[in-house]
Amino acid sequence: MGRREVIVKQSAAESIASISWYIESMDLVDTAEKFSDSVYNFFLKLANPIRVYSLCKDPQRAIVGYKCVSYKKKYTVVFIENENEVIVCEFVLSKTIHW
Repeated sequence: MGRREVIVKQSAAESIASISWYIESMDLVDTAEKFSDSVYNFFLKLANPIRVYSLCKDPQRAIVGYKCVSYKKKYTVVFIENENEVIVCEFVLSKTIHW
């Protein structure tokens, strides 16, 4: 059984890049790189076809069919999954989304 393809939309990639840039602006270059690497590694874990995620509790995102997963309790990954791929649509602060 193969893994699904992971696609990261530009808006999610820009959110991760801006957070990394902020960390880097505090003179923590290595930490910024580790942050972005760990986020993208987390996205790869979402590609496991055995695991199925539930819809977001946020009504606006649930209507569209988005699924939400917490990343280190501070961020939320909003994505769409199907049999062949996982599309990461948003990477947002958890306090800005209804859980």
